[in-house]
Amino acid sequence: MAELKNRLRADLTDAMKAQDKLRTATLRMLLAAIQTEEVSGKEPIELTDPEVLRVLAREARKRSEAAQIYITNGRGELAANERAEGSVIEEYLPSPLSEDEIANIVNTAIANVAEANGARPGPKEMGQVMRIAKEIAGDKADGARLSAAIKDRL
Repeated sequence: MAELKNRLRADLTDAMKAQDKLRTATLRMLLAAIQTEEVSGKEPIELTDPEVLRVLAREARKRSEAAQIYITNGRGELAANERAEGSVIEEYLPSPLSEDEIANIVNTAIANVAEANGARPGPKEMGQVMRIAKEIAGDKADGARLSAAIKDRL
């Protein structure tokens, strides 16, 4: 069983004992999302830690997008709630890469593609560069940030 999932369950118990309603609701929602992911295929599976992290990242992104929508529609109190849930989720995610670290990853990916093709890649080879950059970055970098950095470099 994934250690992160066990940690979420233990933290849920602690939050319930402390009567922290926001944290309890958020952790329950995360565990439900993980459970849904585990049983969504033809056969139930047990998610590994990297797969659980992907689910958590997706849920954090949902909260961020919902907060933006609430702000544009003038619903600040709902946006604040979404941000609070997002901050609880972010406690379980690895720290995101800095701009310098993303730049280094993009430069390495461009160099790898240039070495393979024999010439510096252009915008047409962005897919190749993106694939290598995602492999290097793993789950620590958002695809949108990587894509923007690659577009700037190409």
